[in-house]
Amino acid sequence: MGIATYYGSLKDITTIKIVSIAALALAVSSCASVDTFLNKADATDSPTATTQSINADKGLVTLQSNHSVQDTADKLVSMIESKGMKVFARIDHQKNAQSVDLSLRPTQVVMFGNPKAGTPLMNCEQTVAIDLLQKILISEDANKNVWLSYNNPDYLKTRHHIKGCDTELDNASKALNAVSTAAVAK
Repeated sequence: MGIATYYGSLKDITTIKIVSIAALALAVSSCASVDTFLNKADATDSPTATTQSINADKGLVTLQSNHSVQDTADKLVSMIESKGMKVFARIDHQKNAQSVDLSLRPTQVVMFGNPKAGTPLMNCEQTVAIDLLQKILISEDANKNVWLSYNNPDYLKTRHHIKGCDTELDNASKALNAVSTAAVAK
């Protein structure tokens, strides 16, 4: 390789590095702008309404809790079990992060289900099994507000092209709403 080719290669590598750094900076600043937008509530909106409208695009139903993450999750588990459903897992992401010397605000996921409710949905469209067991996320934001979120059954209907199971989806929606509302209530 000649000297000119060598220096030309170095110039190309330097240009690639500069473009890569600029792209990374743009991506980071875009994320910060999106975060600022998502976390800035309109003064006329309640936090719950704002979060629900943002999360509607993600297919999530989100409710603000009047309790800590731990207490909300405890109430949720109690409500789920009282309705005859089975809790399969309770994942404490904050505790898991701490186990590897990382920090995370309180964040728990409760996974639960009922084969009598889930099986008919899977018989309508088997791909919905990827979203079953049901999962409910309870998390604390930077302002110490606690939120409970779950997949909207209408989102699952659209995502999996479920046809002919409106009664089953309505029942799932009612059950999710009942246990969630009870878990966040005073």
